[in-house]
Amino acid sequence: MPGHIVGWMLDKEDRAALLRAFPPAYGRVVADHVTLQAGLRSRPTLPPATEAEVVGMADDGAGVQALVVEIGGTTDRPDGSTYHLTWSLAEGRKPVESNQVIRRHGWKPVERHRIRLSPQQFR
Repeated sequence: MPGHIVGWMLDKEDRAALLRAFPPAYGRVVADHVTLQAGLRSRPTLPPATEAEVVGMADDGAGVQALVVEIGGTTDRPDGSTYHLTWSLAEGRKPVESNQVIRRHGWKPVERHRIRLSPQQFR
């Protein structure tokens, strides 16, 4: 999506712990951020830092693996999609596909892991 993206970066220590708990299924490990809003035309206001919990996993078995994240008691993003960390990708797959995989295939609950997220703008 063109435009600005705003969300949160995953704490480096929490990322390392999650990588141990959830080994990547595919060769390209992303595992770095949770999107709040994408495609913003003007420079966005950053959300506050927050704690969240990994609550689920989605994997289409064909190259997209994502961890579902709960923020403020919900997994639902304001745009109707799902808070998540794109976890790993096979060659030719893109992070933006994570929401499609979650929507089409659903997700399975996992043992909850508390994570720390810092506000960030991406381009």
